[in-house]
Amino acid sequence: MKNHRRWTFPLDAALWMSVSLAGMAVLAGCATRAPDEVKASSPGWVKNQVADAYTFGFPLVASDIARERAGAAPGQGALNTFRHATALPPAGATGWPSVDTLESSAWLDVSADPVIVTLPAAPRGRYLDARAFDAWTNALYSSADTTPYPKTQRIAFVPAGWTGTLPTGATRVETRTRYVWLSVRVRVNGPRDLREARKLQTAMHIDTLTPAKGSVSDPTPVVAGAWGSSTARQPAVPPLPSGLAAATPGAQAEALDANAFFARLARSLDDNPAATDDSHAMSGLADLGVKPGEPVQFKKTDAPLLDSGLSDARERLATVPSNALTKNGWTWFGDGVGIYGTDYTLRAYLARRQVATSTKEGEVKPVARTDSEGHALNGANQYTLHFTPDALPPVRGFWTLTAYTKDGALANGKLPRLSISERDRLRKNRDGSFDVILSAKSPGRVHAANWLPVPEGDFQLALRLYAPKPQASDGSWAPPSVDRE
Repeated sequence: MKNHRRWTFPLDAALWMSVSLAGMAVLAGCATRAPDEVKASSPGWVKNQVADAYTFGFPLVASDIARERAGAAPGQGALNTFRHATALPPAGATGWPSVDTLESSAWLDVSADPVIVTLPAAPRGRYLDARAFDAWTNALYSSADTTPYPKTQRIAFVPAGWTGTLPTGATRVETRTRYVWLSVRVRVNGPRDLREARKLQTAMHIDTLTPAKGSVSDPTPVVAGAWGSSTARQPAVPPLPSGLAAATPGAQAEALDANAFFARLARSLDDNPAATDDSHAMSGLADLGVKPGEPVQFKKTDAPLLDSGLSDARERLATVPSNALTKNGWTWFGDGVGIYGTDYTLRAYLARRQVATSTKEGEVKPVARTDSEGHALNGANQYTLHFTPDALPPVRGFWTLTAYTKDGALANGKLPRLSISERDRLRKNRDGSFDVILSAKSPGRVHAANWLPVPEGDFQLALRLYAPKPQASDGSWAPPSVDRE
């Protein structure tokens, strides 16, 4: 669902618009203020305005929290620095963690100088994908879109419109936002394979352009004042709610009240401007009193409308968007992911669940929460996934199936495996098909090779397709149904 509402109503209750001729004027693009006349439906318009503003700004707030959690806030000295995961996630880990890849991540700051990222070649067919997102969670770069097993990469992140000279062979990636989130994932085939993956991590480097001047002819400085020194004058924002330290950035953003949410949004907008196509959304924020780099001060009398608007927006973010693909009890996304344009609902929906989601060429992730009869998946039951030879997950990279709790955490306890993938020695049927057995308790030795342990109680499945083929996102392929035995 795309949001194209014109936000022209101010929040101040004394300035609510009438719903007769004034409402018609809004639809025509020109609003008329009626400060002394308040109609019954005016609060609904204002509430919708707040809900739209929240939906529009949610990805930037979640991204800002993610950067802060990573210790990459201004002045903390951790920007332009890789943080390497050196072990697979433990039992009970939250946030839908991948158990088949090691992640190296970094928050880049391009305000002072272009940032050059150098990555090693993927040896012997080992999957490696570098993904980059701007502060609004829009995809800027993904090596797996074209090459899931890349050669050495040199990527230059520069401010939009920068006209300097880059090192030879560098791929130029422009960003309108000061901050860029970089994630590099390397395939790991179990704990014994960690050492080889770590070798690749040690070969990853981040540099700014200035130290590399010796290899660059006639470099032009970064555009002066692209972001200025706004950090020093930005207003403070309220602290994050206590008790949510282990929650995902999306959950933390959702827990903020209106004052804290919009204050953080205003501060982050100063460094991470919206796109040109977002002019209507920015006009709506200004009507609410939310402006880049300026303090946000709502009136106490506005609290009920703000709370109501946030409630509607949170319900919107909890509802699967209409452009999702749904088959056999699985839900996933194809077109529009990563390149959102003005589809603010889809962008916010995905930011609530994962701060940055790759494009359909980089990764597709169908999720199942119910069985073939529509009942919630539960570890007390045993289920079967039947993969026919002609309907295997279509990938250029690899696929992996993982079970999580209903809250997106790995099962607690020591389990024989946390995922199943095409590398496992699965027992096949005579026709070449195979069945994956899902249950909390062991199905016995006969089925041990094809058993994926699941959490006790309600659970959900995520089938990750790394570097998927087109049929994974155009609706012509779907994962098999989850059948209860």
